[in-house]
Amino acid sequence: MIKKSLLIILFLSLAYSCKEIPNRIEGKRIEINDSILANKEIEDFISPYRDNVNKNLDSVISYAPETYSKTDGEFNTAIGNLMADAVFSESNPIFNKRTGKNIDFVLLNHGGIRAIISQGNITSRTAYEVMPFDNSVVVVALKGKQINELFNYLSKAKRAHPVSKQVELLLDEEFNIKKALVNGKPIVENETYYIATNDYLYNGGDRMTFFHPNDSLYSIDYKIRNVLIDYFKKVDTINPKIDNRFTKLTAE
Repeated sequence: MIKKSLLIILFLSLAYSCKEIPNRIEGKRIEINDSILANKEIEDFISPYRDNVNKNLDSVISYAPETYSKTDGEFNTAIGNLMADAVFSESNPIFNKRTGKNIDFVLLNHGGIRAIISQGNITSRTAYEVMPFDNSVVVVALKGKQINELFNYLSKAKRAHPVSKQVELLLDEEFNIKKALVNGKPIVENETYYIATNDYLYNGGDRMTFFHPNDSLYSIDYKIRNVLIDYFKKVDTINPKIDNRFTKLTAE
């Protein structure tokens, strides 16, 4: 009898609850604009922190004699070369100290460059604009066979994916690989190479599937953005150039 009473109470509770559920929800758009006054107490609390952040972001750490864009070259760009070389120069000492090994080269992605570097003063904010994502440096151990797959990907991508200066990749007029060197030497299929990239690409971003399988993965806990900031602080005036690291023969 008690169980039956409990079931009746439960049923009535559910039925009553169902009646309370609206069958239509209406809302209206509230526009946020300058007509909404700031809360002075909150503003007074936040203002010193915001001012300090802006001061740090806008402090001058280097200088750009020209404006650099990811569209200024067909297969390698000055800004892409700068980023790849910065990742190498800033990450390799850390990797070497931890493992006793050296990075062979760096591969980044063209789409990861999100802004130009404008002529004039370079600040920490510049690094945030160029690399707004929280991508970090990882180093992947790959066999030479996979390096050949990597270069084949680059040859077919027809985009200026940044590689560091340890690479020399030359394509013929049909986008076939004519020459591929790492540190001035041809690829040895059974040899192990250590490639620095970012975690987005390692996980298959931009369809870069050649990072799997691999011999090993090393995370050095270093954001690309912080790499750029550290690099800029060491270089009074940047001077990136388009060079012969990734090029294509042209018809005469």
